[in-house]
Amino acid sequence: MRVFSKNQLQRYPIYLKFFKELQAEGTENISSPKIARALGYSEEQIRKDLQAVSDSAGRPKKGRSVDKLIDNIESFLGYRGKTEAFLLGTGHLGAALLNYPGFQEMGLSITEGFDADIGKIGKTVGSKSVLDIRDLPTEMAKRHCRIVVLTVPASVAQKVADFAIGCGALGIWNFTPAHINVPDGVVIENVNLASSLAVLNHRLNEKMAKRH
Repeated sequence: MRVFSKNQLQRYPIYLKFFKELQAEGTENISSPKIARALGYSEEQIRKDLQAVSDSAGRPKKGRSVDKLIDNIESFLGYRGKTEAFLLGTGHLGAALLNYPGFQEMGLSITEGFDADIGKIGKTVGSKSVLDIRDLPTEMAKRHCRIVVLTVPASVAQKVADFAIGCGALGIWNFTPAHINVPDGVVIENVNLASSLAVLNHRLNEKMAKRH
């Protein structure tokens, strides 16, 4: 089985967004040099990335089919299927993620939210129900859901993650700033907003410094 690095996996959604923009503009084919100029990656890197998920090579002077590239990448990323997830913690961020329609395009369906706040339990966020966190074991067993989106306060993140894992969660998408330890066999992906903002600020300061 081919092993993909985290950086490589993170590039595919960027490629997909770019190719869909080209498709909307009516572009039928695209070459590696043009992709490199648009996205800032090396041509060699692009060729390796695309060849790893494509069943056909590019054609000289014409490049690759945009439609085919979209099909290959969406299939590779699992966007053509449907993966269900539960969201734990329906505060401001959690509610926003429950309502975000873009997940459907990625093959992800967040079906319900869970919370410990009695004032939120039994209500809906958009079209999604908010259930009691104590019902998580029953719901995970009933729906065979294995992914949880974690948007609880950082102070209880580890405790809630442990609880979810005990209920059968095998994948955790962590939107909290807390460091969470998971056992072997459980996959965790951290969305670190602070790190992303730090990169943005640093790059912005670099750009501004060059102007002076």
